[in-house]
Amino acid sequence: MALRAAVLRHVRVAVQTRGLKSNPWAPSGSIRLMSSHDDHLAKEEVAERVLSVIKSFPKVDPSRVTPEVHFQKDLGLDSLDNVEIVMALEEEFKLEIPDKEADKIDSCNLAIEYIHNHPLAS
Repeated sequence: MALRAAVLRHVRVAVQTRGLKSNPWAPSGSIRLMSSHDDHLAKEEVAERVLSVIKSFPKVDPSRVTPEVHFQKDLGLDSLDNVEIVMALEEEFKLEIPDKEADKIDSCNLAIEYIHNHPLAS
């Protein structure tokens, strides 16, 4: 284990791009190897799914839900409702939001931003 750590401290692996002239799917004629961010959710998709989750919440009037809506101020929800919405978002996007972060999510915009920036959201 110590040998592995010592070797890894001194080894550098460069990310390379290789031109693939025959690949019609590569927009610039090249691909980036070892990238893990290719399947990240688009912000529009995140927004659509967040709004759908909030509109389906029993205490919410779907006609009042917009990307700018605040859960408590605009929709009249309480803190327990806020927790339930965050739990529904966790289920929808298959991720776990830590309690400290969940407490900060009190509007659609904050939910959309948090989930869009979360690397494991799916």
